[in-house]
Amino acid sequence: MKKTFILGALTVAAMSAGAASAATLDDVKARGKLECGVNTGLVGFAAPDANGRWEGFDAAYCRAVAAAVLGDPDAVEFVPLTTKTRFTALAAAEVDVLSRNTTWTFSRDVDLKFEFVGVNYYDGQGFMAPKNLGVSSAKELDGATVCIQTGTTTELNLADFFRANNISYEPVPIETNAEGQTQYLAGACDVYTTDASGLAATRATFEDPSAHVILPEIISKEPLGPLVRHGDPEWGDIARWTLNALIAAEELGVTSANIEELAAGSDNPEINRLLGTEGNLGEMLGLEADWAKNAIMAGGNYGEIFAKTIGESTPIGLARGLNAQWKDGGILYVPPFR
Repeated sequence: MKKTFILGALTVAAMSAGAASAATLDDVKARGKLECGVNTGLVGFAAPDANGRWEGFDAAYCRAVAAAVLGDPDAVEFVPLTTKTRFTALAAAEVDVLSRNTTWTFSRDVDLKFEFVGVNYYDGQGFMAPKNLGVSSAKELDGATVCIQTGTTTELNLADFFRANNISYEPVPIETNAEGQTQYLAGACDVYTTDASGLAATRATFEDPSAHVILPEIISKEPLGPLVRHGDPEWGDIARWTLNALIAAEELGVTSANIEELAAGSDNPEINRLLGTEGNLGEMLGLEADWAKNAIMAGGNYGEIFAKTIGESTPIGLARGLNAQWKDGGILYVPPFR
């Protein structure tokens, strides 16, 4: 009887796992749109424009996934989430993927049962202060009031930094970047701390960005990237390889300008496999052969997306730095498409 019960339980578990494995893909196809969790509003990463259309670095990834799965980059419903609600929304299947400048950590991956599908931006925590505060280093902030988003990795990083440098601070808790911006500009805190990219994005929206300085210290590693739930490896593969396709396209020289020409066939077998003119990579994912082509066409390759959303020619003004391709001195590197 005991053996029968164990075998029965294993069978039920196996059946459940099999039923769940393609659940998200099936749901997205049946719904006809991707539910993508994003920031409540961080210019350059994810924010609605004047016409209410969500734009930005993270929003572009959402459109790439929608294009890969549904063939339509606009088949996305953007779900704005705070730092407190983002994980519960993903766990409760209120969104299919979270693309919300979220740091990949051990506990989020293992304890919260999420799967980070890659890093789309290598970042680190920094500090922003008004120039008239007269500080040039975070080590000069003894006794400062600091605006900080709750439910983030920045809280512990902040405590560790001040403790290590034997200086004190008073936290001013905030829930959203918009609230942080308001509190900071109103003088409710001396300093605002978050990922350095977020500080640059926030400063770009100020009436006079030059009146604020981002201090030189970077006090943490913040590998940001999209994530999905545990338990659906097929959906994880789709989310992961869509990101990889955008990065690989830049490395291989596939751009929004030449993709149609290259999709007709090229001398590079990896480009052909990426764009679906050779091999059966799309079939392996349960998608059409041109899934990656559609993803790249949604907003361009990784470099194109970076340049037009947060790059040096935008108000955000971020240099590629670590986020350059491995061939160009950065650490962007994805597995081969074969």
